[in-house]
Amino acid sequence: MLAKRIIPCLDVKDGRTVKGVNFVDLRDAGDPVELAWQYSQQGADELVFLDITATHEKRKTTIDLVKAVARQVNIPFTIGGGINELHDAELLLNAGADKISINSAAVRSPTLIDELARAFGRQFVVVAVDTRVVDDKNFVFLRGGRDKTALETEDWIKEAESRGAGEILLTSMDHDGTKGGFDCDFLKRVNSAIHIPLIASGGAGNQQHFVDVFEQANVDAALAASVFHYGEILIPELKKTLHEAGIVVR
Repeated sequence: MLAKRIIPCLDVKDGRTVKGVNFVDLRDAGDPVELAWQYSQQGADELVFLDITATHEKRKTTIDLVKAVARQVNIPFTIGGGINELHDAELLLNAGADKISINSAAVRSPTLIDELARAFGRQFVVVAVDTRVVDDKNFVFLRGGRDKTALETEDWIKEAESRGAGEILLTSMDHDGTKGGFDCDFLKRVNSAIHIPLIASGGAGNQQHFVDVFEQANVDAALAASVFHYGEILIPELKKTLHEAGIVVR
């Protein structure tokens, strides 16, 4: 059995790590370079770095910051935000990323997934999906959750897999920042419909929520931000809890 992964997420705006609730009311959570080093030391399995306003502000991810973070970590490192073409991904991989994450650009131009998978291998391509329930259906949202699309989330995830996505990072906007737990039912449904790793995001508030999402949805990884940034959950303690619950962790 593959070990389950614990992944802190660094949402970065103007060079600082930030965190909000339901994608709004952002507050400062610290220096991303310092946090990246701390998580690497604590035993995080991977890091995700998202330049959360790059797409909205129509600019590229800050390469210098990416390089600074990459120098501090010895674990796999995924970077997303403002990636619209192969050249953007190439620059980020050269700056130290192990994987790249695409979201809005993939929906606008789905062939980008095919191109990235062909150029770098599907193991480098993470398709991030922000989902929200509208009229009892899950729909894909873009530009940091600002724009609703007509795409139903499960349909889009299946297409992304068919085009070459190596992993799906699925964030529930309804659960994001609430600390009320992951959307285990929907995650389980999506996970049973695809054949690539699924990373759960949105809703972590305590250690039991991680146990629940692994036991109930059998996801490959669980991602969180504020509970790690503000020291509410320490990764070594979380892994001990997961191990005691019979969940295989590194």
